[in-house]
Amino acid sequence: MLREGRYACLILDRPDEHNRLDPADVSALIDCFEDLAQSHAESAWPRALVISGVGERSFCSGFTLQSIIESLQGGFEHMLDALEQLPFTTIAALNGSAYGGATDLALACDLRIGVSDMRLFMPAARIGLHYYPGGLRRYVTRLGLAAASRLMLTGTTIESDEILRIGFVSQLCEREALGRTVATLLEAIAQTDPGVVASMKRDLLALAHAGMTPALQDPIQKAYEASLRSPELARRLDELRRKR
Repeated sequence: MLREGRYACLILDRPDEHNRLDPADVSALIDCFEDLAQSHAESAWPRALVISGVGERSFCSGFTLQSIIESLQGGFEHMLDALEQLPFTTIAALNGSAYGGATDLALACDLRIGVSDMRLFMPAARIGLHYYPGGLRRYVTRLGLAAASRLMLTGTTIESDEILRIGFVSQLCEREALGRTVATLLEAIAQTDPGVVASMKRDLLALAHAGMTPALQDPIQKAYEASLRSPELARRLDELRRKR
C-alpha cells in the first residue's frame, strides 16, 4: 500500500494473472486494514483509500482457485469486513473486469468507478461454493435482491451497461479518463470533515445492515446534535458565508 500525502493507494499488480489475490496477500491486507481502523487519531487516517489494478484486462480475479478450499475459509471474509469498516472513504477504481471474490472486494468499498469495457462474473454457484455471510450481505444491501440473485444464482457474465444499471458502479468512464475521474472525486473528499465522514459512514453501514431500529436511531440522533454544536461546523458555515 502506498501513502501519498492525504491519500492511500492499493495497487493489485499481477496483470498476467488477472491481479489475483493469494493467501499471503489476504493476511497482509488484514493486518494493514486493522492497523488503520484501530488508530483513533483522525490525523493518522488517510482522507481516502483508492484500490485499483495494473493492466487493461482485469481489476482482479479474486482469490486464487487452487487455494480456495485450503485457505479461503474465514480469512478472505475477515479481510473484506475490515476494509468495509475503515473510518474513511474507500474507492474501487475498476481498471478492468472483476471476477469472483473481486466483486466483493469492490462492494466492500464505499464508491466504485468502472471503465466502459469491463465485465463482471460471480462463479460461486458454478463451482459449488455457497458464498460466505458478509459477501451475501454486501450483494443484497448494495445491489438489491433481484440483482444479487441473478449474479449469485446463475453465474452469468454482465457487461458494463448492466453493471452501471444495477448500481454495482456509480459511474463509468473511458479507460484513459479513470485517473482524472478518481482525482476529481478525491478533490471533493478533501473538502469534507473527516470526523463527520467517519461517523456517518459507521451509521450508514449500520442502517444498511439492520434498518432504522430504536437502538440505532438514538446514537445517530446524538451524533447529529453533536455536529450541530461542533466548532468545525460553525467554522465551515462561516467560511461559506464569507464567500457569498
